Amino acid sequence: MTIPTPTNRPLRIAVLECDRAPAKAHVKYGGYGGLYERLLVSGAEALAREHSGAHDKDGGDKGMTVVPRLEVSKYDVKHEGVYPAALEDVDAVLLSGSKFNAYDNDSWILKLVAYVQSILAQTRVRLIGVCFGHQIIGRALGAAVSSGEGGWETSVTHMSLTPKGQEVFGCGKTLTIHQMHKDIVRSVPPGIELLASTAICQNQSMYSPGRLMTIQGHPEFNAEVMTEILETRHASGVFDDGMFEEAMSRVARKQHGVDVVGKAFVRFALEG
Repeated sequence: MTIPTPTNRPLRIAVLECDRAPAKAHVKYGGYGGLYERLLVSGAEALAREHSGAHDKDGGDKGMTVVPRLEVSKYDVKHEGVYPAALEDVDAVLLSGSKFNAYDNDSWILKLVAYVQSILAQTRVRLIGVCFGHQIIGRALGAAVSSGEGGWETSVTHMSLTPKGQEVFGCGKTLTIHQMHKDIVRSVPPGIELLASTAICQNQSMYSPGRLMTIQGHPEFNAEVMTEILETRHASGVFDDGMFEEAMSRVARKQHGVDVVGKAFVRFALEG
């Protein structure tokens, strides 16, 4: 992947908020939009450091460029039904996670699928999908989405990377991030490359150069956010004591969300 020389215009990424963040995370981080902005900004900073380090090592620019600044906008598509005014206003669209089912036919979900299909029908604006967003993009591409037979994946989880996944994420053969799902995209659509898998969920990440990049896990979550979700779902009876305690035993483990996946998202949005 090559990164083009930036113009004076920022890289414009629209975050479609498909749910409200947990209460404490909403206040501290500014909802899902704030969490994703944090992820993307950290990823851009990591990418800039990577380029700076390569520049210093080589003793010259070798065609390398400065990563442009980000302009992150947020749209509540679930509760307010708002979207970017025009695709010309953005360079990439990121679909957030959600507690809702991507295979349901509620009006706001059908509108979201149609919006994603309109992006897929053009060639400039890129798509990024996380968890529910990954599933919506899979659905828009014609893949079946449903509850998986393997049940829940939660907390810090290891994923096996395909050779293409190793190239895209650049972290060896394994990617480790937070998970919070039991729904899955049941196949890899034609023309799309698989990046990662687990025993429970074969399609953990999808990629098509210049078109889309998705991930089933939650790179935007940290131990604090995941703990709030686990405690909430344990208190409501979604997770029994055993599931809760097992997930909590992994919640503080080292994971690649911000430094690896955030950087990969920004690199993808910039690639020529």
